[in-house]
Amino acid sequence: MSANFAALFYLVASVCFILALRGLSSPETSRQGNMFGIAGMAIAILATLLTPGMSNYWLILLGVAIGGGAGAFIALKINMTALPQLVAAFHSLVGLAAVFVAAAALYAPQAFGIGLPGHIKPASLVEMSLGLAIGAITFSGSVIAFAKLQGIMSGAPLIFPQQHKLNLALGILLLVLIALFVTTESYVLFWLIAFLAFALGFLLIVPIGGADMPVVVSMLNSYSGWAAAGIGFTIGNLLLIVTGALVGASGAILSYIMCKGMNRSIFNVLLGGFGTEGGAAAAGGGAKDRTVKAGSADDAAFIMKNAGKVIVVPGYGMAVAQAQHALREMADTLKKEGVQVSYAIHPVAGRMPGHMNVLLAEANVPYDEVFELEEINHEFSTADVVYVIGANDVTNPAAKTDRTSAIYGMPILEVDKAKTVLFVKRSMASGYAGVENELFFRTNTMMLFGDAKKMTEEIVQALQH
Repeated sequence: MSANFAALFYLVASVCFILALRGLSSPETSRQGNMFGIAGMAIAILATLLTPGMSNYWLILLGVAIGGGAGAFIALKINMTALPQLVAAFHSLVGLAAVFVAAAALYAPQAFGIGLPGHIKPASLVEMSLGLAIGAITFSGSVIAFAKLQGIMSGAPLIFPQQHKLNLALGILLLVLIALFVTTESYVLFWLIAFLAFALGFLLIVPIGGADMPVVVSMLNSYSGWAAAGIGFTIGNLLLIVTGALVGASGAILSYIMCKGMNRSIFNVLLGGFGTEGGAAAAGGGAKDRTVKAGSADDAAFIMKNAGKVIVVPGYGMAVAQAQHALREMADTLKKEGVQVSYAIHPVAGRMPGHMNVLLAEANVPYDEVFELEEINHEFSTADVVYVIGANDVTNPAAKTDRTSAIYGMPILEVDKAKTVLFVKRSMASGYAGVENELFFRTNTMMLFGDAKKMTEEIVQALQH
């Protein structure tokens, strides 16, 4: 295959990736978007293998078999609740791949047509060092995000004195090292850049608390794209440049949307939790001296069966209990009784963007019944019942009233305005942000203590009998 044909195939693959992103923007077209993405990647791999000068096919095919086999095994075995940490782990691999490609370009530049050892083009050195730095930051940052999401590390922010000044100093030092590397092409400086970027990625993510983790996952997605684009410029691969820019730009836009949904500044995340020391988690004011109203599945079934309008608010607790199918059955049963049922999704519900939408889609919940915060918040005041299943921080009224709260200012689902709130939860423990939910103690709230799936199944049985 000539270089022109390879470029043509890369263009087709790039169009497929653009169509994939377009399809993934809506639940109705997400499956089609995935198919476009798969087709684009298949075309890109084929075009790369047929590029003139390509050799070591057996080694390449061995790598594809190992990576593809591992990916297929993980995809079949992974639980839906573990998708956020899986995404973080994949981002780390993209970052590490960028580091390895940058090293290969430095030690064998003639293979990429960017010069000879010791005489690499300055522009290529700039692109290489930027791809290396962003890739290393993405790798170590994603590893920390994975550890926090997996529970290996605490989800609480890890803050120490002069943290932001240290991050700023390391960032400036990183830029200085890149400038020196471009002028000297020193192997020592190359690995110093890598080491410093690895450390900076670690320091940027450890001060970010669990409540901000969805934004971190989105941000690291953006970083992985820019790392790929930087390496694409280094080795002259148009597809890497296009796809890296697509991922980087879309991830950055999504990060901004997520920050807006949490009333966080985008610099909060980009600078490593900047400003987190000012927001201590609110204790909620003496929970031991306050009472809650607890109920049973029979109580909940009676209330919902006599309701005209029920809004379901899913959260991470639903994902952990794998209660989405039972929830769909409950909704179907209610609809047979003439009850209007809809679902309210907060932008940061779960542990990654779209987490709840994926789970509801898996249970075949109709897309036209699922609404985002802006679309449904005004509906809560007219709802007879809100069924909160595993959501916590995104329903906490303290976000609107308690200035000392770590979640103050975050837009929430205003479920407290409904006539009755049925709150399914295992215990009175606080949410991922470490803030006690004031909703528990409201007079219109009934707590349903227990496993989300089991409780929902018991409600279904009570509704049917």
